[in-house]
Amino acid sequence: MRLLFLAVLRPHTGNAVTARRVRAHLEAEGHVCLLRDASDFAGPKDVAELIRAEAVQAALALHLYRAGRLLQGHGVPFGVVFGGTDLNEDVQQGDKHRVMGAVLEEARFAVAFTEAMRAAACRQWPHAEDKICVQGQGITTAPNAAFGWGTFLQRAGIPQSADTLHVFLLICGLRPVKDPLFLVDAFAEWHREEPGVYLVIVGPEVDPVFTREVKAKVERAAGVRLLPEMAQADLHAAEKNCLALVNSSLSEGMSAAILEAMDLEVPVLARNIPGNAAVVQHGVTGLLFSDPQEFVQLARRLVRDPELGAELVARGREYVRTRHCWRAERDTYQRLVRSLEGGAARPAC
Repeated sequence: MRLLFLAVLRPHTGNAVTARRVRAHLEAEGHVCLLRDASDFAGPKDVAELIRAEAVQAALALHLYRAGRLLQGHGVPFGVVFGGTDLNEDVQQGDKHRVMGAVLEEARFAVAFTEAMRAAACRQWPHAEDKICVQGQGITTAPNAAFGWGTFLQRAGIPQSADTLHVFLLICGLRPVKDPLFLVDAFAEWHREEPGVYLVIVGPEVDPVFTREVKAKVERAAGVRLLPEMAQADLHAAEKNCLALVNSSLSEGMSAAILEAMDLEVPVLARNIPGNAAVVQHGVTGLLFSDPQEFVQLARRLVRDPELGAELVARGREYVRTRHCWRAERDTYQRLVRSLEGGAARPAC
């Protein structure tokens, strides 16, 4: 089947990574999957021309508003995947809310990453409840066995004092929604008290203006370092040497970085927002903080209580193995897309 897959493919974003992974699942079943950036289309008319030119038989959209609205009215069966900001932000705007409701009305199925996302969608659009499925993101990690931790520390300008060094890693694209500066002042104050603790922010320069702000702030902050984007295998290897993975985002659909940390058996310290709380159970699979001061309190606990970290990673790894299996994700998307063929009935969710 020739399938059009629309997603917001802004570089270095979680949705772009998810879209490419789902495309691989569909191509593995023999579908021709045309992955296109929804931002490249001015409106449904442009998509209609592509559908005709490529003889598209079905479609999939990742992000209910930005991508889903472009698939309406073409007579081509489609499904949608919630992206995160559609449910967390766009839903609060009346016009977008109405458009997304109409998209759900026409879609054969919709996929939410978590039960919390599904519940949020059902509250907004009760008519679509029977077509919204839950499928967590499939997670795999492959750390580079040849990675040099010492070289990483050298690049970050961190002295290698193995007995007292505790590195906290924050992985994000440099853009406001990821809020990488949220913890900087509090962490710098902690570092002045305990010089062995460091916060390393790693990620691509997504927003040039905001990147300049981040660089200026980090340059003045004791114990905080900024490194450019790294290859995923190297990033995973670096992560395994860190005391914890940190997430300080203002909004998340489902953070792959958090799930990857759990798979790598690295403790997670995440901001207490709905997207993070859906995958991190406080004190069970990770730790949640609401403000910088609470972050420092919890981070101190991890430094001083290795048993706490060991308990968190054991339960986190089990959670990922049972709820974010890559094979289960592949099976789900292949099954759902089969329902788009011909006049097949919508699958029960």
